[in-house]
Amino acid sequence: MTNFSYQVFSAVIQKGTFFQAAQLLNVTPSAVSHSINQLENELGFPLFLRNHNGVELTNDGKTVLPIIRRILNTEEQLHQVADNIKGLNDGRVRIGAFSSVCINWLPTILQHFKDDYPHVEVTIFQGTFNQIIAGIHDGSIDVGFSLLPIDDHLLVEPLIQDPIYCVAPSNFVPKDKKVVTKKDIGDHRFILQQIDYDRDTKNALDRYDVNPNSLTYSIDDQSILSMVESGLGLGILPKLALKKLSGDVHIYPFDKQFARTICLVANKLQAQTPSTKQMIAAINAFLKETYAQQLLID
Repeated sequence: MTNFSYQVFSAVIQKGTFFQAAQLLNVTPSAVSHSINQLENELGFPLFLRNHNGVELTNDGKTVLPIIRRILNTEEQLHQVADNIKGLNDGRVRIGAFSSVCINWLPTILQHFKDDYPHVEVTIFQGTFNQIIAGIHDGSIDVGFSLLPIDDHLLVEPLIQDPIYCVAPSNFVPKDKKVVTKKDIGDHRFILQQIDYDRDTKNALDRYDVNPNSLTYSIDDQSILSMVESGLGLGILPKLALKKLSGDVHIYPFDKQFARTICLVANKLQAQTPSTKQMIAAINAFLKETYAQQLLID
């Protein structure tokens, strides 16, 4: 139904070369090249810069990308609604999530979802908070998990407050043995992920006058624990991230409570597709069972 050139355009972006896009679409590379040339002629400007490594979008190509993805997503929605009317469990849903959600929530959610809707294709993109929001915007992600605040025209559903804790080596004990204060922190270094420093983690560190020069960055949450365990500094991690991590460390609250608000995010159009609506319902059912009164949604 949709102009085939739009599907080819999307496949080239996904794969990065005409050859790999042709394999994905089960057509010849010359058919892909012809389709892209035809689309460029229709639009009146080049979409891709060709080089020996493959292709990359021109600035004009980047401008039309979200529009073409919306067209493809709208057709996908039409097919899913038609399948729903015919009584078929079909379709796809693309989820974007950060690491602690991927580890602690998605396995159970997806297990239950696949039991109920075995024919719906589910794909997972693990990325940063900003990458997930960008994916929701351009239509490459149907539903995602991120953190408030989100200053966008998206469907945003706050889920839980996730407390933030100080992670310390086993020989570190706060003066009152219960909470970490500014005096306990002193000139200790802090170890965290770079992506966390522009959000709630920064609020906590600013509260205790932790200088950016006193920060060490690690690649993931388990690495932070390992570095803390080795005495290289203090860590700062939310409760969900600590749930399945292990190490010889102590976990303390700060004397002032800090928390991040995890939210569900979706494009308003994509949220209406049957498969995405079913996935959002499965997510909410899992969270209501797991968090009960702590859940921010009704």
